[in-house]
Amino acid sequence: MSSAGPDARADYRDVVSPAEAGRLVRAALARSAGPARPSEAVPLASAAGRVLAAAVVAAEDVPGFKRSTVDGYAVRAPDTFGAGEGAPVLLTVVGRVAMGRAADLRLGPGQTAAVPTGGMLPEPADAVVMVEHTVPAGEDLVEVLRPVAPGENVVRPGEDVARGTEVLPAGRRLGPADLGVLAALGVTEVACHPRPKVAVIPTGDEIVPAGTSRLAPGQVRDITSAAVAAHVTGDGGEPTVFDVVPDNPELLERTLEAAVDRFDLVLALGGSSVGARDNTAAAIDKLGPPGVLFHGLALKPGKPTIFGLAGGRGVPVFGLPGHPVSALVVYRLLVRPALRRLGGELAPGWRTAAEEQGTALEAFLPARLTTAVSSDQGRDEYLCVRLVWSDGRLWAEPVHGKSGLITMLARADGLVRIPAGRRGLDAGENVEVVLL
Repeated sequence: MSSAGPDARADYRDVVSPAEAGRLVRAALARSAGPARPSEAVPLASAAGRVLAAAVVAAEDVPGFKRSTVDGYAVRAPDTFGAGEGAPVLLTVVGRVAMGRAADLRLGPGQTAAVPTGGMLPEPADAVVMVEHTVPAGEDLVEVLRPVAPGENVVRPGEDVARGTEVLPAGRRLGPADLGVLAALGVTEVACHPRPKVAVIPTGDEIVPAGTSRLAPGQVRDITSAAVAAHVTGDGGEPTVFDVVPDNPELLERTLEAAVDRFDLVLALGGSSVGARDNTAAAIDKLGPPGVLFHGLALKPGKPTIFGLAGGRGVPVFGLPGHPVSALVVYRLLVRPALRRLGGELAPGWRTAAEEQGTALEAFLPARLTTAVSSDQGRDEYLCVRLVWSDGRLWAEPVHGKSGLITMLARADGLVRIPAGRRGLDAGENVEVVLL
């Protein structure tokens, strides 16, 4: 398929490369109306994993006073110049700074005050001598055995965060350290994007609910919905798992029509193989232009993948393969970045550059492959691997199995890409492991 834009109608039986598929998804999301819900005020205690809708600007300096980074003695740095083991400088101790209290004393020439880690420095002290570099010399005297420079062992006001600076940008997914920054600034509530609402729709005559105790011949429990919904939750979405939709074109169309009216993203699981029972692509097309944008990926596993925009709002709809390994590989490559964009997350610059090159938006671990693996040329292949530490090195051990075996992913730590132009990878070859 050529690199047509999202308005172009694709022959959905022509496979596209994962890079081209990613480009089409990004272009489609830029065109889609997307979620129109306003931002939400989220308490700090509930903000982990949420995406900022507005930048956070510091209203004050952090810290707001000169703080010691060590236990020791606050000094005027010039008073310590020339100090040494053989010629210590003798200073008069005029007090002790209490933790969490203002330093209510002032140092004169040749004077010092004991200060704890994190304690406030008295004026005009500009450095702290570590207690290990001092020796008591009497009730109110201390010997300094090593000189300190101005600013040594001290955090100045605003050195961590300066008032008026943008500390967290809009579009950032909040992590534990970010919550610490907000707490330091006294921020107890932040404006966040709403979580995208995601419809997870299992399809297929053979699929029955996971709680089914006794299976009839030919039936399988719904494996993929639970795994996909867990990924959606971890990526900031709110999944709703539908009842299983049998292979009935009219029922599937009605279900998708209802889903695109209520949800920001729709994931139809199964029913996307290229064959007579392919109902998903037809249903997407019937829900309004532009419809299906691609059907089929030059990818193993994951070839029978569909993507399109449906309904008046142009809601993104993925038709994921029914086999769980295939579905979850495609989720990692295409659905995750789409979901995060819908949630308002803006990737840092290096990720944006990687996106435009069609590469994965994932952090990876470098490792070496334990054994050689073969591959068919002409399409990317993703290999499940288990990480093993041996001989002071990280190794990627292939986890073999068919795409219908969910235990493959349960035993795997990550994925290794075999490029379309390669016939395989060699034992000992350096690889990049995208973590699951």
